[in-house]
Amino acid sequence: MNTRTRVLTGTALAVALGAGTFGAVSASAAQAETAPAAAAAASAKKDGGANEKNFTATTHLTVDAATRAAQAALDAAQKENQKVTVAVVDRNGNTIVTLRGDGAGPQSYESAQRKAYTAVSWNAPTSVLAGRLAQTPNLKDIPGTLFLGGGTPVQAKGAPVAGIGVAGAPSGDLDEKYAKAGADSLEK
Repeated sequence: MNTRTRVLTGTALAVALGAGTFGAVSASAAQAETAPAAAAAASAKKDGGANEKNFTATTHLTVDAATRAAQAALDAAQKENQKVTVAVVDRNGNTIVTLRGDGAGPQSYESAQRKAYTAVSWNAPTSVLAGRLAQTPNLKDIPGTLFLGGGTPVQAKGAPVAGIGVAGAPSGDLDEKYAKAGADSLEK
């Protein structure tokens, strides 16, 4: 064999060996990657579909319950001739329902939502939270919050699941009284 043929043959042999080694390494890596996936699939089947350690269960207020609570709060206000707006938000602060009473002021809509959001966020009535502003005035700077009386949390097993906010009465105490009437209606 001449030198040129030997070089070409050697190069071809080196390429073939390299490709074989690369393929073996790739195959080993693919098997290593599929092993955890197979174990996870087996665990999911054993657990009934998903590994329970990866999930949490939460309680949410239904639309029907939120509507009943909002209506109870609005009814309580109307019995005392107050024109208010009532908002009910879920645990994440998303509005479930808002009822704007006849004659309620235009500012009451957003205020009710923000009070409900504030109450559920801190799992406390907004009148209590308003008192905390003296020690921590920066609380009022948190977006979407309103530290005025009129919001109350709705709890399930001590955890906040919703917030009810009322706005439009002449005082936060009245607003909160109506919000509490809405929350109390869910216990019946």
